Amino acid sequence: MAHAHSHPHSPARADAPRLAAVLGLSVVVFVLELAGGLASGSLALLADAGHVLADMAGMTLALVAIWIGSRPASRDRTFGYLRLEILAAVVNAGLLFAVAGFILYEAWRRLVHPEPVRPYVMLAIASVAICGNLVALQALRKTGGGGLNVRAAYLEVFADTLGSAGVFIAALIIIPTGWVAADPVLSGILGIAIVPRTIGLLKDALHVLLEGTPQGLDHGVIEGELKSVDGVAAVHDLHVWCLTSGVPVLTAHVVAGDGSCDDLLERVLARLRDAFAIEHATIQIEHSDRADSEHPRF
Repeated sequence: MAHAHSHPHSPARADAPRLAAVLGLSVVVFVLELAGGLASGSLALLADAGHVLADMAGMTLALVAIWIGSRPASRDRTFGYLRLEILAAVVNAGLLFAVAGFILYEAWRRLVHPEPVRPYVMLAIASVAICGNLVALQALRKTGGGGLNVRAAYLEVFADTLGSAGVFIAALIIIPTGWVAADPVLSGILGIAIVPRTIGLLKDALHVLLEGTPQGLDHGVIEGELKSVDGVAAVHDLHVWCLTSGVPVLTAHVVAGDGSCDDLLERVLARLRDAFAIEHATIQIEHSDRADSEHPRF
């Protein structure tokens, strides 16, 4: 029998500079929207400022998770702190749900008890916020995507952009018509729009925590590919999951066929790297008599 593996490294560290830059932009947008919301009396601006505040908390948490996650593994934590990124994504989703609930409640309250607003202040602040959010979205855009926290930040800033656009549209409606209900109506639409994307983010994060098969990989296809390697008679106890975003891990028992299998381990590992980009794999090579004595669970 033989086994081999390499140690995984999270790609999340490469996301840190973009997240830090977007966090800085978010601070500027938050201050502007908070001041503008208080000055204009606009719920839409205040709601969007609250959303940006939640984004800032989420991105700060993500940066802390990336920083801690970069610490080396130890005997107590043999995989290090890589999974903190996923826990941060779950907390981010919770913050988004809380923000959506707050926006919907305030929108209902403003519809029942309308309050005066200053639409020209709304228009000016919304214009600046839209520009800042578009710059942040461009900073987060990356071919092939990033980790779940980059995705969370992108969704949050995208929702901020929708919120700023909603404020802008509300102001354009209120200026000629005086219909102040446009402010809470568009705020409510923003709150509803946040929910589906947040559910998707939470679903993906929980899939990683529950050690589901990584997106883009198929358990049956991997098993078939391993069986096609010359010298492999059978594969059992195959497990594949993600430690964190972009770090798939695989373990398997590979039954060697008749004849020499001196380089079978190297060929199996090479096939996993080439076909599925799986760099961290632990493979146990067995002869058929050993395999017959085992009782695989899955």
